Amino acid sequence: MMIIVTHEIRFAKNVSDRVVFVDKGAILEQGTPQEVIDHPQTARVQEFPSKMALK
Repeated sequence: MMIIVTHEIRFAKNVSDRVVFVDKGAILEQGTPQEVIDHPQTARVQEFPSKMALK
């Protein structure tokens, strides 16, 4: 197991089998990259990829 902290969404999506989205020390979402990155459930996680120019 390896833990990597990154703001690089594409990198996280390509190399991880689990993603944890943390904001201000609180876990907002966790799951597979497809669950968290492709289908986020919370407003904060939904807005993050567009700010990071993922799409």
